[in-house]
Amino acid sequence: MDSESNIKKNETPGVVNSHKSRWSDLIRLEDYWAIWFGFVIIFGSLLQWIPKIPKVGDWTTNPLTAFMIVKEGLVTGNILLDLILLMVGLGMLTSIGIAFMRVEKIGRYFLGFIGVFIISCFAYWISHQANIKYCGLSYAMWALLVGLLISNTVGTPGWLKSAAKTELFIKTGLVLLGAEILFKKILALGAPGLMVAWIVTPVVVIFMYRFGTSILKMVNKELVIIIASATSVCGVSAAIATAAACRAKKEDLTLAVGMTLIFTVLMMCLMPVFIKFIGMSPILGAAWMGGTIDSTGAVVAAGSMLGPTAEKVAAVVKMIQNVLIGLLAFFVALYWVTTVDRTPDGPKPNAMEIWYRFPKFVLGFVAASLLFSFVVVPALKGDFNIVEASYIKPVTKVLRGWFFCLAFTSIGLESNFRDLASRMEGGKPLILYVVGQSFNLVLTLLVAFLAFMVFFPNAVQ
Repeated sequence: MDSESNIKKNETPGVVNSHKSRWSDLIRLEDYWAIWFGFVIIFGSLLQWIPKIPKVGDWTTNPLTAFMIVKEGLVTGNILLDLILLMVGLGMLTSIGIAFMRVEKIGRYFLGFIGVFIISCFAYWISHQANIKYCGLSYAMWALLVGLLISNTVGTPGWLKSAAKTELFIKTGLVLLGAEILFKKILALGAPGLMVAWIVTPVVVIFMYRFGTSILKMVNKELVIIIASATSVCGVSAAIATAAACRAKKEDLTLAVGMTLIFTVLMMCLMPVFIKFIGMSPILGAAWMGGTIDSTGAVVAAGSMLGPTAEKVAAVVKMIQNVLIGLLAFFVALYWVTTVDRTPDGPKPNAMEIWYRFPKFVLGFVAASLLFSFVVVPALKGDFNIVEASYIKPVTKVLRGWFFCLAFTSIGLESNFRDLASRMEGGKPLILYVVGQSFNLVLTLLVAFLAFMVFFPNAVQ
């Protein structure tokens, strides 16, 4: 991953250079700008300075319906102006960071951003068609596919590629995701939720990494750990954090994300049907899906097919699992610095070298979670409904979706099938995912059964 926040040009292979941390890093490194962008949006929403963010609507046969505002069955306007303002606003906000990081000319970046935003709108529009949405084909998949189509046919023009800042967009989205990780909600499910999310996850990561490197003999260890992280934690979000920690190449990330999105759709559609078919308890089924489906949105959609209580259980289990993003990034950075990237005769790494490798945007993710969990919610006397209705859903959650969509579009625009094919190693990444996800399904079901049916049968009323 060619991120300014993670790669230093003067590094030698196998050694993480020791260098003095500078205060200028706070305004020249991408990870920190993701934090600044995230908290500008968070505080802007808390202070109610940011108006309601437009969302592309659902449509069936009339494509224009997606951009209409309908109240009580009557069309009262459209969101086109709001979308233009959002495009300009996000373009100007991110241009500030681009200027300080000096990675692109501002005019060229802003022009490219308009193109990336329009493609992202197109992806959102496709995904909201009624039949496509019913099949679970999310905006993330369409954004990736449209980007790949452009990149592998006419080719991505330079002016458009200049705004394809995958890491900046996804990291900002992950900081905003922290605002949705509320610890009191997590603790409401208690010990059984923690068992499913925190016991299974590290076991699956270790199993998949050992299977990929020792059994499949995969040379690309970065790809192995990205696939393992995406499978065991929360798909794309974990993949991005892990890729930053181990300095994976963008093509590795694209391949892992593509596989994750495809299997997420399949699992989201098939698991609820299977659970109903065999007569499994909805609570057990929800916990099982929450621990295995690789996307929070897909987990909620799948859980809703089993009922409102199951939907909440599935969402909370996935939310508990999402907490591990930061810890996973830390331990991957630690392992890569001390083992994978260290040469036999190289110097022993110290704590500061691990700090340099650690993806700093994770600190923003954790800080946002702590802010909402221990400041915002208590200030509102623990009223989650006010928090979600007034802040998380209309502003931070919707903007998180936009940043993620921009990121998936950027991944597609920067990738080509030839590079992806060169990383397939005879189909080993696919084998790794299938075997790892199968192990994950079996182990999660076993632990979920013990947690919700045996040890804590009354945890969910």
